[in-house]
Amino acid sequence: MGQCGITSSKTVLVFLNLIFWVEDEVDRSIQKVYKTYNGTNPDAASRAIDSVQRQLHCCGIHNYSDWENTDWFKETKNQSVPLSCCRETASSCNGSLAHPSNLYAEGCEALVVKKLQEIMMHVIWAALAFAAIQLLGVLCACIVLCRRTRDPAYELLISGGAYA
Repeated sequence: MGQCGITSSKTVLVFLNLIFWVEDEVDRSIQKVYKTYNGTNPDAASRAIDSVQRQLHCCGIHNYSDWENTDWFKETKNQSVPLSCCRETASSCNGSLAHPSNLYAEGCEALVVKKLQEIMMHVIWAALAFAAIQLLGVLCACIVLCRRTRDPAYELLISGGAYA
């Protein structure tokens, strides 16, 4: 029981550390993935970007203008961002930078970090609840042990089978 409590405490500390580490790592990873985006022949990274932009209603890393620095934007030369940046309410959106009101204005990095931190907070709360249950179990065991030692009908056994 004690080992589980120690493991829970270590888990909580690891996840607390991850909350602060996640923002830097997301920034590095998202920069790399955006640079390798290829909308014409979507690979896993490109599909992931499109999916994140659609689900979180965001565009680019910090905003839609981040797409101007990608290889995909320079190669296509059509002055547009991926269609996954288009707002759901914009029916005639083609991703053109000439109509920025049709695009999501908020960047994805902050939203991804926020979502990951929310998930980690749920894990931390679950680990804390598990640790509290473990602590309650230890406390109950101590109370039972203290009451049993005061009971005259309770006899301690000493090793070797002799009575105390």
